[in-house]
Amino acid sequence: MSKTSDSTPTSSTILHPASPVSAAQGGERASKSSFGAESTMSLLVESLKDRLLFAVPKKGRLMEKTLELLAGADIKYNRAHRLDVALVQNHPIALVFLPAADIPRFVALGSVALGITGQDVIAESTHGDQISELLPLGFGKCKLQVQVPVTGPIQTLEGLSGGTIATSFEVLAGELFGGENGLDKKVNGKKTRVEYVGGSVEAACALGMADGIVDLVESGDTMRAAGLHAIHTLMSSEAVLITSKKPHPTLTPELSPLIPLIKSRFAGFLASKRYVYASYNIKRDALAAAMKITPGRRAATVSPLDEEGWVAVSAMVERKAVAKVMDDLERTGAEDILIMALDNCRVGV
Repeated sequence: MSKTSDSTPTSSTILHPASPVSAAQGGERASKSSFGAESTMSLLVESLKDRLLFAVPKKGRLMEKTLELLAGADIKYNRAHRLDVALVQNHPIALVFLPAADIPRFVALGSVALGITGQDVIAESTHGDQISELLPLGFGKCKLQVQVPVTGPIQTLEGLSGGTIATSFEVLAGELFGGENGLDKKVNGKKTRVEYVGGSVEAACALGMADGIVDLVESGDTMRAAGLHAIHTLMSSEAVLITSKKPHPTLTPELSPLIPLIKSRFAGFLASKRYVYASYNIKRDALAAAMKITPGRRAATVSPLDEEGWVAVSAMVERKAVAKVMDDLERTGAEDILIMALDNCRVGV
């Protein structure tokens, strides 16, 4: 879930429709196009007033997964070409498409009520204490790691103290080495240089720019190809649904219920992708062994059959383990084992 920069300007007029900026400073110029008619943007701004503002990533893999999540939650919208605001058709919600790295700031400062971004960019933004994580979303998983050349002279975190680190995570790398309890103070007092590199950070060591790097790692293939390996993990990260710890000023009694509704729908859709529904029949004297195989997400459902000594069992089973679960159930004496895909569900969050 790498941080990305984006040169597309983000207008505060869009995100603060009730502010004096949108009402006064914009004036006629904001509401008229060169043809004298109301512009598409001014119409959008006006329509945001009674909607919950929801910031979503505007590009990359996070955006792709987020759009799947919105579709699974039945949040329908049309996004006009080159506009970063889209009005939801079946709920009073407006989607605001922003760079993932900007979303923590917009949420923390109250510009939008909800957002989706990575835990790594929340930590790097320094706004973490103002943000509540409502739901882990299970995608965009990665680790923020310190990596050094496999064959290099430095193979410990302490060995990097006083050297040069290349990274796009200046805040987190700076805290690791030079913070209040950083390695610089613990090891030798030498100040570690943290050099900002916006992309291709893995090349910094090979080019002689740095002794090590701090960067996000998903599979690790890119780092291995560059001759690097991890010596320390700062944090694990995934995409999360977030809101501000302070209630958003636009959250009226009509809009407030949308937050738990969105959270519930997201959790249900994600569970439907993670789990399948298993059903089977088994003799009661083998039930205890079967329960260890299919304990269910919360608990399995057991019902007596119209045959002495037999019960029917149904439970949610993780999709990735379903083949082994069926094999194990068969060995315990289970019969009529059925696996059914879940299109959607509600799991309680």
